Amino acid sequence: MEPPPSGSLFAAFSGAKAAGAGGSQGLDWLSNQSFRTEDALQLHQRIVAIAADSVQGSPQASVYSDHEVSGRLSPRSPSSGEEHAATKKKKKKKHHRHKKEKKKHRESYHSSSDSDPELLWDKGKEPHTERTEVCTDLPVGKFMWLDDLQSQTAQTFCIDRKADPANWEYKSLYRGDLARYKRKGDVCIGLDPKKQWITWEDSNQRKKRVKKREDRYYSTSSLQLLSIDTVPVHCEDVLRGKTSGVAPASFIPVPDWEESDSRSSGAITWVNPLGIYDVSTTLWLQGKGQPEREDKALVPMDSDEKVNSAMMAKVERFNRLLRDDPSNIQTWVEFVHFQDDLMQGPNPFTASAGESEKRKRSRRITLEKKLAILERAIESNPNHAELKVARLELCKESWEPSELVNEWKKVVFLHPNDTTLWQKYLLFCQSQFSTYSTSKVNGIYGKCLSTLAAVLDGTLVSHPALPDTEEAMLAIFLQQCHFLRQAGHSEKAIALFQALIDFTFFKPDSIAGLTTKAQVEFFEPFWDSSDPRFGEVGARGWKAWMRQQEKGGWVILNEEGDEEEEDEDGDELKDKSLPKWQLWMQVESARDSKHWLPWRASKAKGQTEEDCEDPDRQVLFDDIGSSMFRISSPELKFQLMSSFLQFLGIPAGSGLPCSCLNLALDEPALFGSGSDCKRLLDQSDSPASGVGCVGFMAAEPRQKRAAGHCRAGEEFIRIVFQQALPQFSGEERSELVRSWLLYEKSKVVQNLQLGNKRLKSQGKRSKKLAKSLLKEAENRNNLALWKEYAHLEWLLGNVEDSRRVFDTALTMAITQGLTSSPLCNLCFLYASLELELMGSLGGAASCRALYVLMRFAQGNSYSPYSGEVLPVNVLKARKSYEHAFQHCLTNDFSPQDVLQGTQKPAHLVALVGCFALFQYLTVGIQVADALYRQASERLTGLSSLNEIELASAGISASERLATMHVALLRFHMKVGIYPLRPLREMLACALQRYPGNPDLWRFYVQVENTSHNGSRARRFFDSITRATKDTILPWLFAIHAEEQRKERVDSVQRADAGIVHSTLPETGLVNRIGALFEHAVQSKAGVNCVLLWRMFLHFTSKRGNVERTKGVFYRALQHCPWAKVLYLDAVSLLPGQLQEIIDLMTEKEIRIRVPLEELEILIED
Repeated sequence: MEPPPSGSLFAAFSGAKAAGAGGSQGLDWLSNQSFRTEDALQLHQRIVAIAADSVQGSPQASVYSDHEVSGRLSPRSPSSGEEHAATKKKKKKKHHRHKKEKKKHRESYHSSSDSDPELLWDKGKEPHTERTEVCTDLPVGKFMWLDDLQSQTAQTFCIDRKADPANWEYKSLYRGDLARYKRKGDVCIGLDPKKQWITWEDSNQRKKRVKKREDRYYSTSSLQLLSIDTVPVHCEDVLRGKTSGVAPASFIPVPDWEESDSRSSGAITWVNPLGIYDVSTTLWLQGKGQPEREDKALVPMDSDEKVNSAMMAKVERFNRLLRDDPSNIQTWVEFVHFQDDLMQGPNPFTASAGESEKRKRSRRITLEKKLAILERAIESNPNHAELKVARLELCKESWEPSELVNEWKKVVFLHPNDTTLWQKYLLFCQSQFSTYSTSKVNGIYGKCLSTLAAVLDGTLVSHPALPDTEEAMLAIFLQQCHFLRQAGHSEKAIALFQALIDFTFFKPDSIAGLTTKAQVEFFEPFWDSSDPRFGEVGARGWKAWMRQQEKGGWVILNEEGDEEEEDEDGDELKDKSLPKWQLWMQVESARDSKHWLPWRASKAKGQTEEDCEDPDRQVLFDDIGSSMFRISSPELKFQLMSSFLQFLGIPAGSGLPCSCLNLALDEPALFGSGSDCKRLLDQSDSPASGVGCVGFMAAEPRQKRAAGHCRAGEEFIRIVFQQALPQFSGEERSELVRSWLLYEKSKVVQNLQLGNKRLKSQGKRSKKLAKSLLKEAENRNNLALWKEYAHLEWLLGNVEDSRRVFDTALTMAITQGLTSSPLCNLCFLYASLELELMGSLGGAASCRALYVLMRFAQGNSYSPYSGEVLPVNVLKARKSYEHAFQHCLTNDFSPQDVLQGTQKPAHLVALVGCFALFQYLTVGIQVADALYRQASERLTGLSSLNEIELASAGISASERLATMHVALLRFHMKVGIYPLRPLREMLACALQRYPGNPDLWRFYVQVENTSHNGSRARRFFDSITRATKDTILPWLFAIHAEEQRKERVDSVQRADAGIVHSTLPETGLVNRIGALFEHAVQSKAGVNCVLLWRMFLHFTSKRGNVERTKGVFYRALQHCPWAKVLYLDAVSLLPGQLQEIIDLMTEKEIRIRVPLEELEILIED
């Protein structure tokens, strides 16, 4: 086939080339060799056919395939057009208007253009092939995915003829480059709404607007209103400055809001000569601004505006204060705590999941803000350790333990003379589970004391000693000893006390002027020698040893008492059929009660250090040498000895310092028993303070403490008293002797409570000791010893013998009269015992108690009770009491009187006790109650003075007075009829002043247990715990009170009374107790309290959930990893975890006296 002749580029000049072939060459541009006239005609016909089809409703897009193109280009067949038209009729009516517009647009387009460049074929393709439409199953006018197309070809494609103007306008095909918007509302700006309007395409799909509900009381905005300052409400007359008569107290009128008219005319001035300008314009002409309104706080605002304005005002106040005085540490700390108020969220009970996540995020933001504030504060005050400690406390949650330890070391290195910083650092190291080990923490204690000793000596020139450094060092030393005791290393704790007592009381005079480090170097040879130490048989002290060494050495004497030592380890396993964990607990507790003294090699038996079966029982100098320091104050020396006696379980001196009391509490004996508070007088032999002693570690939660120590322990205590008494004189020596008798009396009381058969033998030993002490020349006139001996006889049941002892003491010292405090205490105890023995107030005028108090007030002579009390003598005694009482109240107390004179707070308490008891027996309880309240007001004013000695004496005396007052009210309620309200008010007032007194808390719990309604006690406990941050006692007794209430409810639920069976509801006590535990362990005072975690662990185990019990145990170890009793409790509550718990104890270096391998050998034997 010949190719078609090439025509002209334009149809009108198709024959121009043939006619003028020989013409000019300037017309060559009119011709195109690649252009064919036939193709142009065929293309024109095809376009016309397509236009005709579009009139009948042809689709906008067509699908073609190159493989089915045959022949040449031809217009579509009529059948194809009909098929498309039939399909198009199924369209919705709303598209008909758009069809007509598209039709008109295409007709005008095709009429104005003869060719479509998009449909031109390439030259390489066959020009005479005909395209046919395929894929008839494709929905007309729609796109489909290629995978959904049924009849697919190799080159299936779709042509979309609908142009997108956005591609031309934005010069991009990416949808992210297109400007999108959402129309708000149906209004067009600039139109007259009365005459003109616009109908939008999506007007029928208008979304319903949700009306915003008003905030309820539990919403976030409403809860935030609670944190803003309140607006005071005044009556109308007060606002207008008027004073009226007596206004009705039942109604306070709220003034109407008066808006000031800003358009009112101003006064006539030189800038406002006509008086037509308002105030704001007048001020503007003068170049001034409007003054702020004083009643700005009264302007009504929305809730969000109120919260924001109040918070912003506080923020501005803090910023202004810190900008003016950046050295104010207290303001920086308050600003840090204020960040919690800024981010305070809604109530957790109404928080949704989204709000909970927001609160977590806001907590992180708050933490970052606090850290930023503290860093700014540290930049302004680089020498203040309090800010650095606060920063480290905040970083506990976000920093790694190793990084945190390094930062603590840096802070301690920069402030080595700050004792408060050292105590916080020691607590951090002691409670950090990931880095804890007993030897490591004990070494940190030694480093602390040696550094502070260098500061106290002056060898650390860069940092001077701060006030009260010596007292703080003694508190840190006591904390170290109790730490070792709780970790099971009682031998090291006893050795620490022995070493420091030798270092303090028996120091050679030749080295007294040296530094502490040099003295410790001289002390090391004495400790490493085999000579007896303090408390051991034949001990002579460091001073005598140094003197003998200078002369050539000791003369070796035969040791006594070694032959009597018995090996009682064979009786440790009494019943081998018990489970393995019970056998281990029995052997562990038995050895702990026997082997709490350091092991020393006996030369008489030929022993050496290699003969010790348990190397941990030996204490080397490296374990105690770094903890030695000098004590120069006589008061601190006596406190050291008293603390050692307390450590051994002897009631002596005052309690532990508050800084280490929360850590040392570990025994449930703090709450006492049911028979603890029956006596009227309860200050001489109060129940245990909750701090454990060496030689007793309970194998069971409720195991009662044994009466006394083992034989070796009792001998050690006897030698300690014999060696300690010569070191003191006067009242201090008398106090030590009294502590010895109190210890003997406590063993008698324990035997009475346990019903032990050893009561008779123990009574004989105690009476023998009391008589031997009273025979000594220094103690013959000691009324405190006579009082304790008489009370001992009374407890043993020897009432007549006790009366003879009391009468003998009164006959001997009655002439001292009302000015003697020991005589007042003796008479008060004598009268109290007689009153309790009587049991009622019948015949009170002739009772022995009244006779004793009357003869004591007369003060001339004393004779035993003969059965008659004259009314005249009663009147004379009352006059004497009133005169002495008024004399004590009117005279001012001074520090010299407190320490030396007779008119001291303790004497006032003793006198008030006798006088109040006398008035109670003769007049009534109302007079005695008023007398106690009058004395309490005097002592409360005394405790608010500036003198430290006077304030401390006043506080302790006031606490004792409150205890006596409460005891008298309880006794009267027991024997008579009296309302409970005065006792409750007295206890509440006393506990608000002294929340750290366990005796008052025991009284309060016993009183509230008689009430069926616990709301009053719960509100009181909540107020005390919120106000008190440094003691854990309110939390402990609040939990104890709820547990006792739950026990009573459970006992009623389980009781069967014939046919009726009581089924009371649970009342949520379990959840309430659990919430109390969670709040208590999160408090600052309770997070490291061993006793609190023990109670939490036992409470969780009673609920029967083993996994939860295990979780509480590991939570407790995170904060108290040193407490051995927690591990023992876990063994008893989780018997299946015995091996795991012992492995954990071994890892943390907790003292284990019986390894499991040795236990298996004992079981096999």
